[in-house]
Amino acid sequence: MMSIQEQIKEVVTSHRVVLFMKGSRQFPQCGFSSRAVQILNAVGCEDYVTVNVLENDEVRQGIKVYSDWPTIPQLYVNGEFVGGSDIMMEMFEAGELQELLKP
Repeated sequence: MMSIQEQIKEVVTSHRVVLFMKGSRQFPQCGFSSRAVQILNAVGCEDYVTVNVLENDEVRQGIKVYSDWPTIPQLYVNGEFVGGSDIMMEMFEAGELQELLKP
């Protein structure tokens, strides 16, 4: 059986864009997760996968260890950790996120 770290790695490397968040893209359950979804939608990113950390405490804790980042949401693009909602907003305002998420 795969460890939680292996499971997380499998998710982030098998999808182009992954957002670990509280809730789902249809029903975000915290303001930061909601903002992250709004940012991805604003840049026209449609092919992203979301992982609801509220459904599994092991994932909720494991993703913080995996990225060495203490907060959720967390965005991954092409297997690489990008950042949380504040970093996403800064990158969006600078036009960097749009470049990063081009198909």
